[in-house]
Amino acid sequence: MSRTKLLVGVCLTLLTLATCTAGGTENDDAGPRATTTPTYADQGTGRKDPGRTAPAAPVAGAASGGTITVYLPGAPGPDTLDPTGAWSVTGNAIQQSLISRSLTQYARGADGQPVLVPDLAVDLGRHNADFTEWTFTIRDDATWEDGRTVTAEEVAFGICRSLDSDAFSAGPGTEYSETYFAGAEEYEGPYTGEDPGCDDWSGISVDGQDITISMSRPFPDMDYYGAVMAMGPAPLGDAAEPSTYRQEPEATGPYKVESWVYGEELVLVRNDAWDAGSDPGRHQYASRWVFKFNQDQAKVDAIMLADSSPGEAAVSTSLDANLYNLARLRLGDRLVQQPTQCLSSLAPDYTKITDIDVRKALAYAYPYEDAWIASGEVPDVSRVPASSVMPPGMAGQRDFQVDGTQITYDPEKAKELLAKAGFGDEPYPITMVYFELDPQAVAAQDQITKGFEASGFSVKAIPVQESPFSIWTDPDDEVNQTLNLRGASWCPAWPAGAAMLPPLLSQGAAYNTAQFDEPSIDKAMAALSALPVGDQADAWGALDEKIMKTYFPVIPIAYVNRLFVFGDRVGNPSGDASMGMPNYKDLYVVP
Repeated sequence: MSRTKLLVGVCLTLLTLATCTAGGTENDDAGPRATTTPTYADQGTGRKDPGRTAPAAPVAGAASGGTITVYLPGAPGPDTLDPTGAWSVTGNAIQQSLISRSLTQYARGADGQPVLVPDLAVDLGRHNADFTEWTFTIRDDATWEDGRTVTAEEVAFGICRSLDSDAFSAGPGTEYSETYFAGAEEYEGPYTGEDPGCDDWSGISVDGQDITISMSRPFPDMDYYGAVMAMGPAPLGDAAEPSTYRQEPEATGPYKVESWVYGEELVLVRNDAWDAGSDPGRHQYASRWVFKFNQDQAKVDAIMLADSSPGEAAVSTSLDANLYNLARLRLGDRLVQQPTQCLSSLAPDYTKITDIDVRKALAYAYPYEDAWIASGEVPDVSRVPASSVMPPGMAGQRDFQVDGTQITYDPEKAKELLAKAGFGDEPYPITMVYFELDPQAVAAQDQITKGFEASGFSVKAIPVQESPFSIWTDPDDEVNQTLNLRGASWCPAWPAGAAMLPPLLSQGAAYNTAQFDEPSIDKAMAALSALPVGDQADAWGALDEKIMKTYFPVIPIAYVNRLFVFGDRVGNPSGDASMGMPNYKDLYVVP
């Protein structure tokens, strides 16, 4: 199956779910300063509020009107606006916050951390004793942009669409709906299976305002998965035909699409049919949003740091590393560090690089700080050294080191490991790709090549003009078939090991770019879902440690934090930890 393009910049992903908070300390001469070690929040069930009602609590001092411009350097934005197929960091944050509603959602709590609250459902769902059946009651006051009521049948149809892995091969359904929903293994989907009414899938039923979904295995995290856009409505029949709906989706949120030029600009205007009294988590303060993708970092930094007119009511989703200290001095709390739960990693091909010592040698050969700086990141601020697949703060995560201490750049150690594996006489060949249209990606590849070559490897770096992820995730791609080193970055769809390890490490998973295949690990991951809910988090943490110490199938490069710059007329400058992006739901223009 060919995988479509995944437009996520440095982090795959997909939906960024990070129940964490940006920490800060005061510095007399520099204003609020980000900590070098982010403080992550508890990810337990206490971060839920099933009784949250609409409207969302107002933001203190918020004003109505004005245009907010968002500059996204190096980020191409979504490749589709169809909620079923959309699955990218930048696109999901925009669409889920402003355009498209789903069963549940995240709202910003009083402490700045995300709380899971209802959205189109009146609560967070009800489950049976073993979590193999979930029922959601759909509220009766949510509307489409033309004013008609969102029906339970339309929500059920939207959920059914997520099972069509040919029509939405890069969507979340390929990983989660197909894994957990009953009957998914036989059902091809409404388009591939020529079942336009989803009549052939028995895994979902509608009774009045109630939708009941049956599971093929226990799924205690369905309320979290309900916050994914694919768990939302789609118009019935031809109105949601994928080839056209991807460009012009019907809005259910506070904003609708005015125009979209792929890779360049998305303009949103108010959806007058949206009723704040139906939505527990969103606001409609700005009159208009303009998202500018693939922006030049240097030009955006100049706009934002000069306090120029174009930057007053603007947001930048990144900052050049060389300007970090200046930005701290000049911007104060308008520079926001937002921790995420994203992991950036390398994926040696498990079928080609079969010796664990060679995989470890690659880990010691990677020039972490030099590559981070070259790609515009700030060491220990926007990139933090990583050691496990599950990130800090995720329930059950274990603090362990594969080699006893944190792996850092050490060419001599890499050479020793290569010699131990029997490759000490000649350089070990590595073939990889990089995105040649991004100057920072080119600069980072130069540092990576130098680090590898100094460590006993030879490097064939292939320049490409499309997202590397579109190559890494397409098994039929001719370039991909020549590679033995790929990327495997991931942001989990909810804060649990079940959303972190299987997508990266289960056999045949769409995002298992390492092609890791160990039947005993697949069996262990499948068995964890049957454990008592209270035991699952620790079990996932233990399995993470076992996989990394026994197989070392991926090389953790960094836990990802983000830096956002806000203009002085953007009210409530803050990040959204559930998305790892700016807090679009709660921003406003200061008059």
